[in-house]
Amino acid sequence: MIPECLTTTGILRILNLRRNNLTGTISNFRFPEQSLLQTLDLSGNQIEGQFPKSLANCMLLEILNLGNNHIKDTFPCLLMDIISLRVLVLRSNKFFGRIGCPKTAKTYETWGVLQIIDLAHNHFGGEIPGRNLKTWQAMMANKGDSLPLDNYLQFSQDEERGKVAFSFEDAITITSKGSKMDLAKILAVFTLIDFSGNKFNGPIPKEIGEFKSLYILNLSANAFTGEIPSSFGNMRQLESLDLSHNNLSGHIPPKLAKLTFLSFLNLSINQLVGKIPAGTQFSTFPKDSFTGNKGLWGAPLTVDDNKAGLSPPPTLNGGLPNSEHEEIDWDLLSVEIGFAFGCAISTGSLVFCKRWSKWYYKAMYNILVKIFPQLEERIGNHKRHVHVNQRWRH
Repeated sequence: MIPECLTTTGILRILNLRRNNLTGTISNFRFPEQSLLQTLDLSGNQIEGQFPKSLANCMLLEILNLGNNHIKDTFPCLLMDIISLRVLVLRSNKFFGRIGCPKTAKTYETWGVLQIIDLAHNHFGGEIPGRNLKTWQAMMANKGDSLPLDNYLQFSQDEERGKVAFSFEDAITITSKGSKMDLAKILAVFTLIDFSGNKFNGPIPKEIGEFKSLYILNLSANAFTGEIPSSFGNMRQLESLDLSHNNLSGHIPPKLAKLTFLSFLNLSINQLVGKIPAGTQFSTFPKDSFTGNKGLWGAPLTVDDNKAGLSPPPTLNGGLPNSEHEEIDWDLLSVEIGFAFGCAISTGSLVFCKRWSKWYYKAMYNILVKIFPQLEERIGNHKRHVHVNQRWRH
């Protein structure tokens, strides 16, 4: 059990008890008014109960990590009033319901410095309200060209790299580029949204495309529908995008091929159609990034993928949506036109040119006689029989 004295004191600034075997009910925690708490990390334990309402008293809270426990409750809207919150991790619990909070005056002012929100592997559902995303100014800030994410994901022993940007001396476990890793320092430039493994549905909010400084976006394993927002092409710092295992349809926005920092992409197991955009980054992704979309074609998918259940490329009159994105395959078209033109020339010559037809039939007769010598005797007898009948009629 966690001693009550650790939560009732108002002068404690950092409480880090992560990765232990602590038990108990978190709803019994009592945080006093005007608490100075800035960091609360209880991740990786066996804590149960509902979200503690007294956390609303921690108005200086910057980092809250309750991941990998057994907490069962709705989305903690009481945190919306804490404008200093930078990191919110609730992953791998039993949270449920919608994440939308009622409109208040503070709703349009809160979470302006939020840089990491991880709600993965819970039971959240419904649509993601785009209006709540408009206040996340730290993710919208246009920081210009910066170092790739791999240069920032360094452990604390790398003191030289630690001086690159301001960082929090707190560690969290994140999912980046399809694998888990420990982030020993949370740098002020690092941004992440992970809503994977829930029951979110409806369209993906186009407001996410305004997060120009976002590094990692994971919306996989949900029930999102509709098209991939074309506004995603504005996220110039994005390095990892995972939209797999949803019900997304339509074409892949061509703007995604212009994301120069994008090094991981997974759009598999959806209902996407059309040709995969061509681009420098897209040419580096394996075909596993696009499999499971029956209407999707083009590199890096190959012809062999059609045998695995993928439909062939759409025809010129395929009738696919968003026809403005369709491209004509001139190589295939030229072969078809050439074949049709050749057949027309050959057939026309046989029908309308008597001299050419006689030469053609004589040549074919000589070839067949060489292959089947017995045909000459039968055809010769047939010719003599026809000649006698013609004389008898005369």
